[in-house]
Amino acid sequence: MFRHVKQLQYTVRVSEPNPGLANLLLEQFGGPQGELAAAMRYFTQGLSDDDLGRRDMLMDIATEELSHLEIIGSLVGMLNKGAKGQLAEGTEKEGDLYRTITGAGNDSHLTSILYGGGPALTNSGGVPWTAAYVDTIGEVTADLRSNVAAEARAKIIYERLINVTDDAGVKDALGFLMTREAAHQLSFEKALYAIQDNFPPGKLPPIEQYAHNYYSMSEGEDMRGSWNSDENFNYIADPQPAVDGGDGLAKVDLPAKQQKAVDAMAKRTASDPLTDPITGAEAGSKKSY
Repeated sequence: MFRHVKQLQYTVRVSEPNPGLANLLLEQFGGPQGELAAAMRYFTQGLSDDDLGRRDMLMDIATEELSHLEIIGSLVGMLNKGAKGQLAEGTEKEGDLYRTITGAGNDSHLTSILYGGGPALTNSGGVPWTAAYVDTIGEVTADLRSNVAAEARAKIIYERLINVTDDAGVKDALGFLMTREAAHQLSFEKALYAIQDNFPPGKLPPIEQYAHNYYSMSEGEDMRGSWNSDENFNYIADPQPAVDGGDGLAKVDLPAKQQKAVDAMAKRTASDPLTDPITGAEAGSKKSY
């Protein structure tokens, strides 16, 4: 059950209207690293988690992400407030109004015209939000690792947004949101490592024959580190197909009737390596062949 509290989780103070900045902030409203995507990711995970402690954590963070969505939406609304009124009332000449909402070459005219200056569930490029942003897979250790990465990506987006504005109030609110991403990342990591058997994900063990091999798949000298060290891996400098000892060819056993059809098709569509046909491109060329 949810109840809405009219006060924001963090106070929004905007120094002046800025439709272009509002459009950039939509990245965290309806973008892949945004607050709605995060809320839906953790909400769906929490609903199916049988561990009561993790369930509470996921639902708490999901609910906080909705609070953050409200903060970002409020920032977008305040930054667009002046343009929204001008668009609605037509208080400026057409050319002047267009220049107002497209100052500094931004794309805010898209959201201003289509959504009246309100926060739209799109990213900063106008691409609509999609549930495809929610990458929950239903295996807790995989999902928690994904959550850690999602919080890290969101923090970086907030850093970039902070770096493109000099509005003190906006920077202050974005700094709070950025900090909460780091806090959530820590919670998810703690929850992950509280699971004693958290690697590898799932129940089935890796195939021992391949579990500790590192295959060098590039030409030239490899940089060596813990990720491919002899202490942690069997370093195989020149892996040749097939590493299972087979011939590396794909095979399938077909029923006789299907095999006959496949053989007939292969014969009918076979290329003749002894021919050198004149092509349409050659026929139209000035060069004589």
